[in-house]
Amino acid sequence: MEKFSDFVTALGNFAWGPFMIVMLVGTSLFLSVGTKFLQFRKMPLAFKLLLSNRESNEDGDMSPFAALMTSLAATIGTGNIAGVATAITAGGPGAIFWMWVVALVGGASKYVEAVLAVKFREINEKGERSGGPMYYIKNGMGKKWAWLGWLYAFFGVIACFGPGNLVQSNAVASVMNSSFGVPYLVTGIIVAIATAIVLIGGVKSIGKVSDKVVPLMAGMYIVGALAILILHADKIPAALGMIFSNAFTGHAVQGGVLGTVIRFGVARGVFSNEAGLGTAAIAHGAAATKDSVKQGIIGSLGSFIDTLMVCSMTALVILVSPTINIGPNGILQLLASDGAMYPVTMKAELASQGINLLSGAALTSTAFNMGLPGPGDLIIVFGLIFFSYSTILGWYYYGSKCLEYIAGVKAVEVYKWLWIVMCVVGAVVKLDIVWGLSDAFNGLMILPNLIGMLALSPLVFKMTKDYEANELKRDILK
Repeated sequence: MEKFSDFVTALGNFAWGPFMIVMLVGTSLFLSVGTKFLQFRKMPLAFKLLLSNRESNEDGDMSPFAALMTSLAATIGTGNIAGVATAITAGGPGAIFWMWVVALVGGASKYVEAVLAVKFREINEKGERSGGPMYYIKNGMGKKWAWLGWLYAFFGVIACFGPGNLVQSNAVASVMNSSFGVPYLVTGIIVAIATAIVLIGGVKSIGKVSDKVVPLMAGMYIVGALAILILHADKIPAALGMIFSNAFTGHAVQGGVLGTVIRFGVARGVFSNEAGLGTAAIAHGAAATKDSVKQGIIGSLGSFIDTLMVCSMTALVILVSPTINIGPNGILQLLASDGAMYPVTMKAELASQGINLLSGAALTSTAFNMGLPGPGDLIIVFGLIFFSYSTILGWYYYGSKCLEYIAGVKAVEVYKWLWIVMCVVGAVVKLDIVWGLSDAFNGLMILPNLIGMLALSPLVFKMTKDYEANELKRDILK
């Protein structure tokens, strides 16, 4: 078991290591340049298209709006609550700057993924649209590359059960137990029933639920965070100062190791918004639209909404709270379980004394409760519940389409019920090995997708250029 654990760790280190991070960010930067930073130039149009496409009469399984909400349902999750706190405690406040950098260039990857998903999608025997990296690799690069698409789908099927199901149901069960005393098994059964009700209705039900739940949960979270920031507006300049002053130095956590700040910021940014992972393409492939570029423009908003809005709100709430501070020696200090502040460099020593520094969801929860006593804690509790539930739905869709590519539509029926059962399992078991293995395979999905995007980038650049030329003609005619 120890050897298997070491193997999983090594696999995860490769999948989310420096090589893959450089590849991810490098590809996003290349696509940004190739599209002339379309994610910034077309942002006003992206919001206009998004809001005007709540419904669609074109062929497809969900509206363009619902397709984006389904992709956001999978990305806006516990990572936005716990992941941001982890980035700050492990990499320092400057890690948030690098999360922003990833999100800014990542919009181009989201754009390209959505364009290719609609362009090369297929219609399965149930009449549903099936798209994503496996399909644009096979149909765009040629059938001789179908094995690479199969590899992406294989990694996806395995990865989905961890971060998309078991970890999420476990998070809901933990918060329900700690906040309301609900037994873990009871929560698992409730989550399974709520999931089954939606999944039995098929892909259109997932789109309809995501269409309603995602705006509601993100809106509630952002309003709560804004209320705290307004009440503590005088501390925002200092919080921003911590982010920018620590972005180019690792002194806050590692005595000057800049790579630590960049690594944790980039890694958490990628893990949060999934730009380059290819999962969003699976959702956009179901959009009721014939215009690949328009869906791509809508898709480019994914990184902006997930990281630049939701994650930034979390980061600022933490940094304006008394849970965190930069000490006189420049070292990050955190609130501990005994109520005192300690430098992060004392973490191991304190742990041996039974004192734990706040981190992850506990740090975010404490910061919200201090900023808005009472309601702040409820925002995190219900945020975790809704975020986790929507992630379960979004990742089911991803996994089902990956399995469909490998084994056909009939296999998805079995997968559906296995997914529902696993909601109960995830609520009651320890997930260390499962999480590590799923995290590793999640990262392994990246390489096939990056190859596909880079190989097909000339086509996307031409489609973008043609779209903008036609757009200019329409403006002249007006």
